Amino acid sequence: MTSETDFLIIGSGIAGLSCALKLSQFGSVALVTKKHKAESNTNYAQGGIASVFDPGDSYVQHTQDTLTAGAGLCHQDAVRLIVEEGPTRVKELFELGVRFTKTKEGRFDLGIEGGHRAHRIVHVKDHTGKDVETALLEAVKQEPNIHVHEHHAAIDLITEHQVFYPHPPSQAQLHCWGAYVLDSNEGIVKKFLAKATIIATGGCGQVYLHSTNPKIATGDGVAICYRAGAPIANMEFMQFHPTTLFHPEANSFLISEAVRGFGAVLVNKKGESFMEKYHEMASLAPRDIVARSIDTEMKKTGDLCVYLDISHKDPAQVKDRFPLIYENCLRYKIDITKEPIPVVPAAHYACGGVVTDLKGRTSIKGLFACGEVAFTGVHGANRLASNSLLEALVFAHHASLEASEFVRDVHPDFQVIPRWDDSGTFNNEEWVLIAHDALEIKNLMWDYVGIVRSNLRLERALSRIRLIRHEVENYYRRTRVTEGIIELRNLAVVAQLIIQSALLRKESRGLHYTTDYPQKNDELFLQDTIIQRADF
Repeated sequence: MTSETDFLIIGSGIAGLSCALKLSQFGSVALVTKKHKAESNTNYAQGGIASVFDPGDSYVQHTQDTLTAGAGLCHQDAVRLIVEEGPTRVKELFELGVRFTKTKEGRFDLGIEGGHRAHRIVHVKDHTGKDVETALLEAVKQEPNIHVHEHHAAIDLITEHQVFYPHPPSQAQLHCWGAYVLDSNEGIVKKFLAKATIIATGGCGQVYLHSTNPKIATGDGVAICYRAGAPIANMEFMQFHPTTLFHPEANSFLISEAVRGFGAVLVNKKGESFMEKYHEMASLAPRDIVARSIDTEMKKTGDLCVYLDISHKDPAQVKDRFPLIYENCLRYKIDITKEPIPVVPAAHYACGGVVTDLKGRTSIKGLFACGEVAFTGVHGANRLASNSLLEALVFAHHASLEASEFVRDVHPDFQVIPRWDDSGTFNNEEWVLIAHDALEIKNLMWDYVGIVRSNLRLERALSRIRLIRHEVENYYRRTRVTEGIIELRNLAVVAQLIIQSALLRKESRGLHYTTDYPQKNDELFLQDTIIQRADF
């Protein structure tokens, strides 16, 4: 089966849905998403969107807070872009129906989170992402030019690699004409052909054993863009959220940074506050500092978790501000208004990704990327809290503008695109053996490529991941494709990208901390880590 549209969007989070809405004014849009259209990192985002609305705040201060958190690697032009456009993009969401929490005076109720020196977090209590996703989905339903394809998993992008295999043209001449996509319900591979393709697949947190990300966050966008030849940057900077609920049944449930902004304090088992020992902002320090401090405290004491205590605040205010967190913790018999919350860090956000410019363009003509999957330079070595949804909104806007201009002069010959070759047989017994690789990857990354790293750990991880990738790729090439093998193949690629990037950075900066090089080295490493297909 073949689909031909002006625009193909892969991913249905805030970036993908925003792009779909804007591009629907310029042509036909096919939006494909692996699971249900509402399943995304956006839907899990509790905190909010950082933007300047307080008269006492300023673009300069928001920019400076972002640059400070990014530890010298933020691209200042990208930071200025999202900061200065932030209020406009937030107002667009409000006009779509997102009912951001307001004060009695009718102004946005602005929260504060770690690394921010002003109140600037626009939110819908503690379920901002869910409300944003719902409003965008409702708007998408009203657009006849948008066709959403649920339970469709992208396998690979369609470029000259498929048309002229095994002798494609040089990297500079590559174009993207869509993607091969698996319809998981029907078990068939379809050609989704398009004049412009936008990757908005979100993050890759599932490469780690413990993650706040949904099960679908397997790094698909980074992997398929890498295989197509697009440069990938700064994958060593994986942000571990400092505070996820520590409970055997909680599945790394996120305890928003806004809880600390509201006055919660990190304490040890004895009830003693410890963050003052590590940073002047104490419990409101940037995420990399807090996550590493918690990791250090746990290793010193041997405890399995630390605690986040908000029990000293007014119970009614806590319940009103954090209804989702309160109710979820209560499910596990933890009343956050009366007792501290047991917390541990978990993989949360990838600061690296597919390299784009300020217009969302990748190095491949006709291929754009926005949201967490993209590397725009905004986050540097560590993302400032609540800048993620902001970045997704701003760059979705610019990618849409650029893609709409791009398709005006594009007249592809879709007839030359070959059909998917689904030859091969599926061996259930062998699949059971291969499936174990997914858990091995997660354990490998958690144990060796986590919050604290070393050359020895990274080299061991690289040696093993290369073997796993070889096994998975061989299996993929001789069997009928399934969603399981697609995700496993992508996890293996992303894991190797993270490990190799970490080995290349022989210093400690932001989210990347190695015991072999505990200090920053601005002389040699004040630059991005770029990996391309030829380097892998």
